[in-house]
Amino acid sequence: MSKFQRYISFRQKDNSWGLAINLGDKINTEFEDAYGSISPDGKYFFFHRSYGGNKADIFWVDAKLIFDLKTKE
Repeated sequence: MSKFQRYISFRQKDNSWGLAINLGDKINTEFEDAYGSISPDGKYFFFHRSYGGNKADIFWVDAKLIFDLKTKE
């Protein structure tokens, strides 16, 4: 299991937030991730991964990964 676990929560019809859902192995690693966001067209999920010190990268994955989790609520 990775050291840092990331989760997502979706807004419900009543405006409350749903339960936290683990983002899984495609996102969770032993490194620190932050600043996740979905592109305006809804196609991509971007996030920042820090490797410690001043080493970091910006990653993107198909946002389908995120939206597929919504069906697991």
